Amino acid sequence: MPKPVVLDTNAVIHFVQALDMPKFEIVAQTLNNNQCYVPVEVIVETVYILNDRFRNDREIIAAKLKDFIAIQDGLVPETNAIAFGLNLYASSKLDFVDCLLAGYAKVKRCLVLTFDSGLKKELAGQAYLP
Repeated sequence: MPKPVVLDTNAVIHFVQALDMPKFEIVAQTLNNNQCYVPVEVIVETVYILNDRFRNDREIIAAKLKDFIAIQDGLVPETNAIAFGLNLYASSKLDFVDCLLAGYAKVKRCLVLTFDSGLKKELAGQAYLP
């Protein structure tokens, strides 16, 4: 049985931005022919780069990455929490990590300990208050 292929941020960026067609094709073929895995950290870094370096707006980033994570079952861990976080990111001013934490709270029914007032407001009853 072949080993899964872990995609790094560069690979994800080349795929979702279609920056360089030969590299895009390599990533596409890898996704088509292998079980792939993208760590949550890579998704977080990808959001940052798409926003900071490529100046994509939040809605475009969310749409591109939701389409990407749906390509293959098991491609990213916590798919539902990430999708929730991407939806929130597209419609709010929170940074993506806060949106992802809200996704964990909503999808996994976790409590989140935070001192961030914007995140507390989003979490409502799911903020941990010791």
